[in-house]
Parts: sequence; structure tokens; C-alpha cells
Amino acid sequence: MPAYGVILPTAEIDAAATTHADYVEPTIVGNLVVESEGRWILNPQYRGAERSPSFAILFPGSLRIADPGFPAQEVTRYLEDVLAVVGAHAADGARIVLGSGIARTVPDGVDREAAERRFAEVVAEARDIARRNGVRIVLEPLHRGETNLIHTIDEAVAFLDRHGIDDVPVVADLFHIMLEGEPLEQVGAHAGRVGHAHIADTDRRPPGQGDWPLREFLTALRNGGYDGAVSIECFWQDVAAELPAALAAVRGADAR
Repeated sequence: MPAYGVILPTAEIDAAATTHADYVEPTIVGNLVVESEGRWILNPQYRGAERSPSFAILFPGSLRIADPGFPAQEVTRYLEDVLAVVGAHAADGARIVLGSGIARTVPDGVDREAAERRFAEVVAEARDIARRNGVRIVLEPLHRGETNLIHTIDEAVAFLDRHGIDDVPVVADLFHIMLEGEPLEQVGAHAGRVGHAHIADTDRRPPGQGDWPLREFLTALRNGGYDGAVSIECFWQDVAAELPAALAAVRGADAR
């Protein structure tokens, strides 16, 4: 049976425990890890579900991972620090979502092809360091309001293939799909390359509070061969009050 979880910071972790979410997808930057004296360490205040199957927000905006002029050693050191911490708190093979729109935005004046090559290097490096720590990188397309690099599942698949990056699945996120107007038929066509899924309703409200095509999205993924987990990623007014109905809406939309 598929698992249904929710992206939450430590401060909201108790809500998931009382509402029968199958798992929590913790955020990494500023939640699982914090910066201390130039290195990234486990946040002493972190309190999350141990052995989580997925994690979100891999890079802080201060690391410019699509800028060939940014020091590569800083990115490597960050990945070594952080993925070791993530691996210690993750389930074996957990998915680590590489979205990080600010970090991967191509800066003004930077050659586009050079920026894409640099980002490809970072994706491949993250994949390799993640693998050594028992986890797996998944690349998330983000809508153009968050970044200027890779907006759709189709673009993500083409990018990975163009740069010869294997063993990096992509994320299917209904929020970005809707804002980019990506056809669900295209989502289904690439479902075999999908390694993780995020879901929300209209304007990123909790599932069940809008009119976005939750059932059609999940059907496209399932019919295309994706049988993995689905994480709710949305804006909450009251997590404890809204999460039970949101989980029920996702499970109902995924009923087969």
C-alpha cells in the first residue's frame, strides 16, 4: 500500500503523530541542520520522526549551485556535512528532494549553458554523496516564480538525459504542475521516471479545500507506473485541525 505523509517542521511534528500520517517529511535547512562556525551540523533543537523516508529543502539560498563562479568546494563541503546528518536520520534509501529554487537560480549575466553544466555537476555530486550515506537524490521541477531553471517534469527528464545523469528520479509536485500548466498526460508519460510525489490543492491549500485535480494527478502517476509515497506540501492555518481531512482527501483521491 502507498504511504501518505506530510512536510512539517519540528514545531508541528506532534500534529502528524495524532492524525495518522504514515510519515513526516522533514525539511533540512534550518530544521534538521543549522550552520555553526562555518559547518553544517545537526540542529540541537531538531525533533523529528526517526528514519523518515523523505526529506525536503536540501540547499540554502546562500549556496549558488548553478553559478560556475561560486566556489565548488563550499558546495562539496556542505553536501558532505548535511547528507551525513540526513543519512543518520533517514530510512534506508530515503528520497532527498533537490528543489532549492533560490540556490539553483541562474544569476543575471551568467552564461546559461555554463550554468546548466555546473548545476548538472552538483546534481551528480549530490547523487554520489547521497548514495554513500544510504539515501537518494530526487530532482524537483519548480515553477518559474521560484527559479529560472527546470520548471516541468518534461524539462527535468530532458536535463538529466542531456547531461548523462542516471539514477536520479524526478519529483511530481501538483503545485508546480498546475502553475506551469503541465498536462497530466505528460505526467503520466514520465511516471516511470518519478521517484517521489508532492500534493496540494488550489493555491497550495490543504488537499480537499480547493478544486485542483487530485484524483486525476494521482491516477496519471499510478497508471504510468509510480507506486510510491505521496507527501502533502501546503500552507496550513491549523495543522492539527486540517491534517486529518487533508490526509483523507489524498487517500480518497488515490483509491483504486
